[in-house]
Amino acid sequence: MLRTRTANCVRQNVLNAVCRRYASNASALSVTNLQSRWKSLTENERTSITDQLRERQKGDWKDLSLEEKKAAYFVAFGPYGPREPFLKTGHGRKVILGICIAIGVSTGLYVVSRAVVSAKPKTLTKEWEEATNEWAKENKINPITGISSENYSGPGYVQSK
Repeated sequence: MLRTRTANCVRQNVLNAVCRRYASNASALSVTNLQSRWKSLTENERTSITDQLRERQKGDWKDLSLEEKKAAYFVAFGPYGPREPFLKTGHGRKVILGICIAIGVSTGLYVVSRAVVSAKPKTLTKEWEEATNEWAKENKINPITGISSENYSGPGYVQSK
C-alpha cells in the first residue's frame, strides 16, 4: 500500500513538472520578441498566442517570465489594430514643410497682386471723400449726430491727408 501511494505521488509530481515545463517553454518560445513579429503573424497565430497568454495569466503571475509579461502587456495595450497611431515617424516634418509652402505661396500671390494692381482706387482720393461729404450733406445723412447735423465740426468722410 505504501509502495502504491509513493509510486502514485512520484508519478503525479513527474507529470506536473513535465507539463509545467512544457507549458512555460512553449509559451516563452512563442512570445519571444512578439512586438517585432506581431505584424508578420497570421490571424490564427495571433489568436493562439493570445489564448496561451490568457491561460498563463489565470495562474500565479509570479510564474510568468518577463517575456510573457511583456507579451501580455503588448497584446492588451500594444500599438496595433485600432490602437495603431495615425501619424507615422516624420509626419511633423511634412506638416511643417506644407505650412512653409502655403505661407510662401500666399506671400508670392500677395507680392504679385500688389505689383500688378495700380496705385490707389479713385474712391480713396481726397477729392472723392470731399465729394462724398457734400453728397451726405445734400441727402441729409445722419441728421442727429453726423455730418448733416447742426454745428457738426468733424472731418466727415475725409480720411486722406
